[in-house]
Amino acid sequence: MKLFVWLSFLGFKLKKKSESIIDFFPIFVLFLFLVSLFLVRRFKVEYIAGGATQNSIRVAQWMLQEPSTSYIGCVGQDEYAKTLREAASAGGTNVCYMEKAGTPTGTCAVLITGDNRSLVANISAANEYDISHLKSTGMPLVEAANFYYISGFFLTVPGGVPSIMEVAQHAAAEGKTFMMNLGAPFICQFFKDPLVAALPYCDIVFGNETEYAELAKSLGWDTTDLKVIAKKVAAMQKSNGSRARIAICTHGAEPTIIATEGGVTEYPIAACTKEEIIDTNGAGDAWVGGFLAGLVKGKSIEECTKAGAYAAKVIIGRSGCTYPATPAYLL
Repeated sequence: MKLFVWLSFLGFKLKKKSESIIDFFPIFVLFLFLVSLFLVRRFKVEYIAGGATQNSIRVAQWMLQEPSTSYIGCVGQDEYAKTLREAASAGGTNVCYMEKAGTPTGTCAVLITGDNRSLVANISAANEYDISHLKSTGMPLVEAANFYYISGFFLTVPGGVPSIMEVAQHAAAEGKTFMMNLGAPFICQFFKDPLVAALPYCDIVFGNETEYAELAKSLGWDTTDLKVIAKKVAAMQKSNGSRARIAICTHGAEPTIIATEGGVTEYPIAACTKEEIIDTNGAGDAWVGGFLAGLVKGKSIEECTKAGAYAAKVIIGRSGCTYPATPAYLL
């Protein structure tokens, strides 16, 4: 069994629904802490920079090779923050972290047994991002960029919603490309209002089959056909009318569905044998990262999907969202 700690950024808050949970919560936290100490001492631990969006940006940077990316998020003022900064910036990504004193950096413990995985996340500082950091420190990076990618997970962070809208409105006003990932089905269920408010600014919407199905359900669309749903997402109202929206629905081992102004097309993924699969953590994030790299290089949608499929296959064959020094796929 392997254990690696995935240092995380973006996440959601768990609401305590009963007094019994509140009563036992401190004991449960202490239990998890003691278990983590045992696991760290008993097994070899790998510390890997993570978080859905940061994974995608790191993979895009790896595919591009020349320093081309920046990432904004929130950490604590602790050793994990130092570890995360070193790991995330090692590949060339420019990290711009808000530091929250008194709050630990978010972590996610991942247990790998064979080809099965279990995850326990401690979101922590990831939920503390504030728009004041974006306005005081992050905006120069925003203004210098031409492409923006944000996960729907950030809609769960109080400071995330205004930050998303700030960047989205800048992108629309300047004719730049703004992209969002639906993140998870629960985002479409419980954070529908801020999601719907952000969608008009989205030039590209990423999501998997369960997320697109839940979005359709939340919006009252009477269909489960992923091609129809992707087409309807692509046709939704858009703030920047200078370019049509692209709706991308990944589907595990099935072909990726992409809806554009010209219709719906399916693109194959890179097939993997069971023996090649080491860890599926970050595979979807890596696909997006490869796609983003192709997009930045001005490649066609088909070429971008090939880059995404290559990146995902590389990550599946390794522990966590990691990769060799240079990609074999050249953009």
